[in-house]
Amino acid sequence: MAQALSRTAALLCGGTAGIGLASAKALALAGVPKIMLIGRTEARGIDALKVLTEVAPGADIRFSAHDIATPAGASQAVEAALTAFGGIDLLVNTGGGVSMPELFHKSPLDSSLTAGLDGLLRGVILPCRAVLPHMMERRSGAIINVASDAGKLATPGEVVIGAGMAGIMMFSRALALEAKRNGIRVNCLTPSIVRGTPLYDDLMAHPFASKIFEKAEKMASLGVVDADELAHLAVFLASPEAAKVSGQCISMNGGISMA
Repeated sequence: MAQALSRTAALLCGGTAGIGLASAKALALAGVPKIMLIGRTEARGIDALKVLTEVAPGADIRFSAHDIATPAGASQAVEAALTAFGGIDLLVNTGGGVSMPELFHKSPLDSSLTAGLDGLLRGVILPCRAVLPHMMERRSGAIINVASDAGKLATPGEVVIGAGMAGIMMFSRALALEAKRNGIRVNCLTPSIVRGTPLYDDLMAHPFASKIFEKAEKMASLGVVDADELAHLAVFLASPEAAKVSGQCISMNGGISMA
């Protein structure tokens, strides 16, 4: 049975800014009483706590600094939530770093070429692996990973980024297949461009990326998606209303594509 939001303990990896913080805010407003935010930067975590405390003063919202793209950091993040709340019902992964788009033939042939790809995958795979034994023991849980439409549609400058996003999507589907026998649901959000995030600001300030995404915005006839709107979809996937939804990679992009 899917856990009621009013009895949910949530772990948000990458929850101190952008889509992660918007998701934490939406979950708190929906009645989730226990939320653990994970991020690498102490100052950003403190700022996020202030925002969420104002939104949901009665909720138990905490921050713990860890690098979830490392095995030790992912394990410590899960342990922090278990110690604080005694259980984890929901894991939201938005913490994978994203590099700026660049034409593949111009990318340096050194370790930096695949560093972004590695970071994307680690930021999702490691927290999922760390939390899975706990959820399997309880025979319930929901996991929401965030990728992007770059994993569904080929985009100039996103050869490596798209490979990473496609990897997150297939990982989510395959994990959903394995985990369903233990009552665990796994889904993936795949937005295109999302306003109201630090990444959006970086993309629009970048000379090459801005050209790509300005064109994308013009294609969003239904409106460019913002972080709060995407967060509402995350709340639905975390809720009992989505108890039979698993293994899905759901696009929310204002009509930029029909992926």
